[in-house]
Amino acid sequence: MAWLALLGRGVGDLMGRGIDLVCPPRCVFCREDADHHAAGPAVVCPDCRRRLGSDTPRCRLCGAQGSEEAECRSCRGRGREWDGIVVLGGYADEIRGAVLAAKRPAGQLVVAGLATLLLDRHRETLASWHSDVVVPVPMHWMRRATRGTSAAHGLARHLAIGLGIPCRSLLRRTRGTRMQNELPPAERRANVRGVFRALAVVAGRRVLLVDDVTTTGATLAECRAALAAAGAAAVHAAVVARADRGDSEPV
Repeated sequence: MAWLALLGRGVGDLMGRGIDLVCPPRCVFCREDADHHAAGPAVVCPDCRRRLGSDTPRCRLCGAQGSEEAECRSCRGRGREWDGIVVLGGYADEIRGAVLAAKRPAGQLVVAGLATLLLDRHRETLASWHSDVVVPVPMHWMRRATRGTSAAHGLARHLAIGLGIPCRSLLRRTRGTRMQNELPPAERRANVRGVFRALAVVAGRRVLLVDDVTTTGATLAECRAALAAAGAAAVHAAVVARADRGDSEPV
């Protein structure tokens, strides 16, 4: 009966609040007490939301700093390598520390926190893209076995839940490559050229591609090319950090 369902929800809410009073939930970043009822897949306190989620405006096409126009001065007239991108912040300071923590096997809560901040900052834009599926940028199986985790897969899974759409591993990295940060920018496109292959036809589907960090954009561009070859109607991207000029190289 409807009244029983309402009663059950009310009891569950009261129990949850009681547990919060006895054992207050803690922010996944600073570990201080936080509001359990804040929206998102993880508990993030207001201070950390401001500290990690208040980046400067960025171009919605290339992710460069300076403007939230659909096309900024630096990417105007260039070929479109994807259909749009959202970025949480530059690869510097505290975001860099959070990204590094997310790459470790014990960093699952940090991954959920970063996904929460991406949804906080860009939910409206992400929803406006009307994506049909969320796809993580894949690691080579050997590197993933060595590292023990994949931040991109965790981020994609949490973003998919937050947006109410499926998450699918539709890309495969066909061979191991050198780490992009080991190469000068001019050599990074060649390092990943032809590395990714779509595992299924995605004809007519709109894809949200997810990774933790982008630098030159070569990896995202190659993933987008593989998805487009499999029939994707549109490929947008969401990343935690973009390495701006002067930032440290991602690991």
